Amino acid sequence: MDMGKVELNIEIDQSLLDEARSVDLDIEALAVESIQRAVASRRASAADVNSARAWADQNAEALELHRDRIARFGVFGEDLRSW
Repeated sequence: MDMGKVELNIEIDQSLLDEARSVDLDIEALAVESIQRAVASRRASAADVNSARAWADQNAEALELHRDRIARFGVFGEDLRSW
């Protein structure tokens, strides 16, 4: 969905801009692609966090039972450890 373009003024080091132009980089396209990747990455991270929270909520009872078992009986094989 293209909602049109807006002008964005940014500051960049002149030598970096000159170097980018010398190798024929499309600065505008690079900026757009970079922002798109950053947005997608941030959304994916948020989705991962939300998914992990949902899993923890759904499994809260089992996690609590597991913690209780470890508190009462210790970790399986702990008596066999030599370190």
